[in-house]
Amino acid sequence: MGGLANSVILIFSTLAGLYLMAVLLRFLLQVAKADFYNPLSQSVVRITDPMVRIFRTFIPGYRGIDFSTLILALVIEGLSICVLIILYGGSIPGIGYVVTWSFVGVLYFIVNIYYYAIIASIIMSFVMLFTGNMNPHPILRVIWQLTEPVMAPIRKIIPPIGGLDFSPIFIFIAIQLIQNFLISTFGITPQHAAVIIGI
Repeated sequence: MGGLANSVILIFSTLAGLYLMAVLLRFLLQVAKADFYNPLSQSVVRITDPMVRIFRTFIPGYRGIDFSTLILALVIEGLSICVLIILYGGSIPGIGYVVTWSFVGVLYFIVNIYYYAIIASIIMSFVMLFTGNMNPHPILRVIWQLTEPVMAPIRKIIPPIGGLDFSPIFIFIAIQLIQNFLISTFGITPQHAAVIIGI
């Protein structure tokens, strides 16, 4: 495979990954009931709104959850898989393959979003502590709102000790278990990772 083809693959996978991340963030922030008027939330909405509006015309929401966003994420993942396979010189796989790996890719991507969001919240919390600035940045505020629904149940079982919150440790363990389960169950290989956004 030539350098030009590799460059095209890199550019496509990067752009598709960024857009898919924006769509999934929109879905997760909505589920977490994050501040809609936060600058980060507004940016995500502006980026994803044109496509979400199209899907919303035929995919209804349920109990305040906009499932059109989640379906859009699956469609983006499926199309990306097909395009990347073609760019690598393969042929378009069967619908069963595309649907299965779209679900796996989206689930893996969601797990990764929480992983990096929790790391970011920990780092930014330490920065705030050591700088003495207790007014959280809007991005940090929305990251906290994103991760709180995941961390709050753990915090109820294991409350902070001496001011230290141990819930992220258990979330990281759960994330590792989920990733290992997906890898072992679906036999994810480097070849799969090359064509599935989010793995």
